Amino acid sequence: MEANVTNLDAGAAGTIELPDAIFGLEPRADLLQRMVRYQQLKKMAGTHHAQDRSEVNVTTRKFMRQKGSGGARHRTKSVPQFRGGGKAFGPKPRSHAIDLPKKVRALALRHALSAKAKAGELIILDQATSDDGKTKGLKSQFAQLAWSNALIVDGTEPEANFVRAARNIPQIDVLPIQGINVYDILRRHKLVLTKAAVAALEQRFDCAKKPATSSEGGE
Repeated sequence: MEANVTNLDAGAAGTIELPDAIFGLEPRADLLQRMVRYQQLKKMAGTHHAQDRSEVNVTTRKFMRQKGSGGARHRTKSVPQFRGGGKAFGPKPRSHAIDLPKKVRALALRHALSAKAKAGELIILDQATSDDGKTKGLKSQFAQLAWSNALIVDGTEPEANFVRAARNIPQIDVLPIQGINVYDILRRHKLVLTKAAVAALEQRFDCAKKPATSSEGGE
């Protein structure tokens, strides 16, 4: 598929051929949901902890006699029934991460890219550069391009001035190609890929000239 290339001055910068194996798939919502859930669970800290009856700091002395109280035959105040006692079956530190095959994760990324392309929310940028690294100038360029909520993905080493200028603009994210992921793609309205990012994606998936198969297209 062919796409137009633009520059930061909102001018045309030619066209580029996008491989259908990456940008021409029929998006599958189930794959995207699985990948987003995988990412969200993986980044959870899992440091929640509640003290059980063996961990609370209370006296272990029997606080009432065995019989004659007219109530239950309690022994210690560390049990969950009493105020200040331990919590029964409380949360303990653990990993929330789930397994997802590497091939499924790679396919989900291609489906996310295809979803943006199909929705008309994919923009190919000539290059992401800033002369002075000033936020004001870059913000005016984004306003001219109508980029108010966008993820910008550059090559292996994004230009330092561009990153510095963009980091103070709300709802604008800048990532190197190594950091591209399904969650960040879907959470922003527009996906902006530089020509260097497209070339890196073609090299990563090694399918620049390969047609999409029926299984990849979700048929």
